[in-house]
Amino acid sequence: MKKFLKVFFKIVFSRTWIILLSLLLQVAILVSSFMWLRRYSTYIFGAMSFLGALVIIYLMNKDDLPEFRMAWIIPICMFPVFGTVFFFLVDRNWGSRSLKKEMNKVIEKTRNYLYQDSDSLMVLQSCDDAAGQVAFYLNREGGYPVYWGEKTVYFRLGEDKWQDMLQELKKAEKFIFLEYFIVEPGIMWDSILEILQEKVKEGVEVRFMYDGMCSLLLLPYNYPEKMKRLGIKTKAFAPIMPLLSTHQNNRDHRKILVIDGKVAYTGGVNLADEYINKKERFGHWKDVAVKITGEAVDSFTMMFLRTWDILDQPSDYKKYLHQCAEGKKEGFVIPYGDGPNKKENMAEKVYLDLLNTSVCYVHIMTPYFIVDSTMLMMLKYAAKRGVEVQIILPHIPDKKYAFAIARTYYPVLLEAGVQIYEYTPGFVHAKMFVSDDSKAVVGTVNLDYRSLYHHFECGVYFYRTAVVKEAERDFQDTLRQCIRVTPEYYKKIPVFSRIWGHVCNLIAPLM
Repeated sequence: MKKFLKVFFKIVFSRTWIILLSLLLQVAILVSSFMWLRRYSTYIFGAMSFLGALVIIYLMNKDDLPEFRMAWIIPICMFPVFGTVFFFLVDRNWGSRSLKKEMNKVIEKTRNYLYQDSDSLMVLQSCDDAAGQVAFYLNREGGYPVYWGEKTVYFRLGEDKWQDMLQELKKAEKFIFLEYFIVEPGIMWDSILEILQEKVKEGVEVRFMYDGMCSLLLLPYNYPEKMKRLGIKTKAFAPIMPLLSTHQNNRDHRKILVIDGKVAYTGGVNLADEYINKKERFGHWKDVAVKITGEAVDSFTMMFLRTWDILDQPSDYKKYLHQCAEGKKEGFVIPYGDGPNKKENMAEKVYLDLLNTSVCYVHIMTPYFIVDSTMLMMLKYAAKRGVEVQIILPHIPDKKYAFAIARTYYPVLLEAGVQIYEYTPGFVHAKMFVSDDSKAVVGTVNLDYRSLYHHFECGVYFYRTAVVKEAERDFQDTLRQCIRVTPEYYKKIPVFSRIWGHVCNLIAPLM
């Protein structure tokens, strides 16, 4: 009984429950206030309804996606008071405005630390004009250069990346930077943490940054202090606060590991046991990752330091850059970051470019498929002009509402000639595009509104590197473990699930 009470009080009085209860209380007060105003004050309700109408006029003339407009118009029409107030809360973005402003300041201040080698850009443009235009775009809009001759490695599973990164971590001599969305104590994180502690004792500088959402369920709120006692500099990005605020909306979804400025990793793999199939949650976990060795690591180093410097004092950037000598000239890579601090959605533009310039095929793996009208149109157009467009999605989802929304797109995609497959062994968490045996993108960017518009993300554009061939080979191997979606298959999906997906899709941009 004592043990039960101890666990009960620990859960009830934990910070997570305090935050949740605080948020629920604020929601309850807000809803109660709206109901009171609606019931007892015709004038106030009428004024808010009029204001709601003005908001709708504003939305119809706003330079924004139709999906975002509709997602707001529906709740404003249904609940004029609540919908209008909620719109102002989110649209004005008071909670995360300072975060975005600081990020833009840091980026502009440090833009000159990453410079474009003119020879690399000229050679790429001479090889492929379309790829050269992508390189020009990413450098102009984000300040990310194209690098020529970097060594690249592709990992088909999270466990492959894990074993490789353990070996590389043991070689660290100067510094280690880690930036991850999910970190959970277990076999994977414990094995990494053990090496980090050893490296700290050897005098290696270790910086560790994780998204503040982890402090809600996976890590204690004081985890940074615990890590600091081990000699590891630690920051939580945008910790969850017990306030109704857009501060909670923009998460750090990146997965970055940089070692000595010589090696960098990214991809879909977080630091938790399900990502290496040591813990089963949704069947077999299919994920991919990449490793880059060479000058291109500088771009990942800068991504990390820029985010870190929002939370801490400015770093000595020169100390951590240009650690690699020039390598063998083989292919081109462009590491890039994206986020809600800029209106330009670079990550989506890169995906759209692959669809628009493909000649033979575009093969895609993604865990979520909740796309805007532009992405949907380009997928259908590519298929209609004879390009083989194949998409692999999970068969066992982690988020049922997201899976239900994804399936609403099946009929229109199939009608256009897009081939859809579901990975029957379990859950696909890979974020990968590969096209025409020459181009590929691997990173953290999902095909959903969260990744494309709300989260801080990163990826790598590859042109004629080892990753491109390995990614396509992996896609074909994964395809053999999938079931193909047909119109008959779609008809067998329960009617309630299909209806639920269409209802959720109405407000998908806000989810």
